[in-house]
Amino acid sequence: MMDNIGDEFQQQTKYRPDRMAGGGLRWNEQPELYKTYPDRARVTLPPFEPARPMTLHDALHQRRSVREFQSRPVSLGQLGYLLWTSTGIRRTEQGYEFRTAPSAGALYPIETYVVAHEVRGLEPGVYHYAIRERALEQIRTGNLRGPIAAAALGQGMCAEAPAVFIWTAVFARSKWKYGQRAYRYIYLDAGHITENLALAAVSLGLGTCQIGALFDDEVNRLLDVDGVAESVVYMSVVGVPA
Repeated sequence: MMDNIGDEFQQQTKYRPDRMAGGGLRWNEQPELYKTYPDRARVTLPPFEPARPMTLHDALHQRRSVREFQSRPVSLGQLGYLLWTSTGIRRTEQGYEFRTAPSAGALYPIETYVVAHEVRGLEPGVYHYAIRERALEQIRTGNLRGPIAAAALGQGMCAEAPAVFIWTAVFARSKWKYGQRAYRYIYLDAGHITENLALAAVSLGLGTCQIGALFDDEVNRLLDVDGVAESVVYMSVVGVPA
């Protein structure tokens, strides 16, 4: 890795009045906004509403990074609620589907996966969140506590927590409009989604800890993504605080 690659990226992706790209968008080349696995087993997420809704003020006061968890599962309803609050469809307007978190150009490059260890009603394994269907698509099954912890630089909380959220980016969705500057927006989009998750988890009495320290290729292999067109950008554990 170049010692100054981050500095160079920051400089080369600046917007300047004298070098703004012109021309319109090629709408026939826009990538699909949704990824699905039509040939995989699908688990429909049940409706769920918090028993005691919490104000945003209280959620902000109570949010903290949690790295130790009780040996208690989360429910499938709780998981579905966290998936919807973090990046679900909130409204449809003039043919566009807008989600609970903002996205540059409404291009939504972020995909959500879950490594489920202890979720009631869900076989342990890796799942992809099918946003439109509000369902989970099964990528693989099995006990992945060891592999996901190892892929997160050995962080034991990834094996201890009942669920690990993993966010990837499908880079072409944003690059179609923004070119290389898209990477700035992709990372911001992931941050918006993750903050939604953290606050929603607090409202359910759950805790989270966001993770940026990870081995990209190892996480990508767990998800069966190529690491080029689509790659991991962020993670978070979720569970009942110890």
